[in-house]
Amino acid sequence: MEAIETLEEFYRRHPVDNQQVFAENNTGQGHFNVFVRKHCLQKTPFSRRDFYKIALVIGNGTMHYAEKQVQIDRPALLFSSPSVPSSWESGPGPQTGWFCLFTQTFIGYEDKSMLQDFPLFKAGGNHIVFLNDTQLTFLAAMLGKMMEEMESDYTGKYDLLRNYLHILMHEALKIAPLSNYAVSTGAAARLTTQFLELLERQFPIDSPEQSLKLKTANEFAQNLAVHTNHLNRSVKELTGKTTTQHIAERILKEAYALLKHTDWSIAQVAGGLGFEEPAYFTNFFKKYTGSSPAMARLAGA
Repeated sequence: MEAIETLEEFYRRHPVDNQQVFAENNTGQGHFNVFVRKHCLQKTPFSRRDFYKIALVIGNGTMHYAEKQVQIDRPALLFSSPSVPSSWESGPGPQTGWFCLFTQTFIGYEDKSMLQDFPLFKAGGNHIVFLNDTQLTFLAAMLGKMMEEMESDYTGKYDLLRNYLHILMHEALKIAPLSNYAVSTGAAARLTTQFLELLERQFPIDSPEQSLKLKTANEFAQNLAVHTNHLNRSVKELTGKTTTQHIAERILKEAYALLKHTDWSIAQVAGGLGFEEPAYFTNFFKKYTGSSPAMARLAGA
């Protein structure tokens, strides 16, 4: 993947007058800032960031994530996190709205995994929430209040902004449709959730030297300390797909992202995805897509 963009690099793309504003610890407890979306780039770099971002987008465009792209044709909240590489591509017409960015330290979750597992930031989850007029009015007003507080002299403004941010996140979660996995209960649901989280935790692949450690249903079962048949039954019961299908689909998503967004050789892509030989990767790719990795790259993945 592309290099991880730091806060400093972000502010080179979004220069501000007060350099203190972009300090990594500008709040005394991590970093926070909020902006009006008035100078949007036509296309932002496709990369991971070392900070979190929530954007209220009013305008047309396309959000690119590691494994998919989503057309934005009405107001929406877009969630970005360090674990999910992404980029924004503006469409025709005006671009307005707001966005805020912050670090894990600012939000106040002592356990980093609590923020990473927030459903709208979670790797492999849904990162976009479309809004109706009432929801847009409420959330726009909240982001406007956040802008006002950033300019105020109130001594407790960052505590207030932290509370606004929590409200923004949970209002979005109320609007977003619940995942089928999230509403399921019981042992099978818990095991399936553990499997899917363990699978997703291996991605994205950021370097050719990186390699998947778990690639088969048996390896996942051993890691989860259950019998392979038990894992397969639970996953199939809850999702309608086999464990092997989930693994193959996720590897294919990553393969498409690597072929599209990197200049790695086919051999490097194969190695990063855990294939000992490029030929094994080519055969796998052909089996599920009907074309070779080279052909997919030429077609734009």
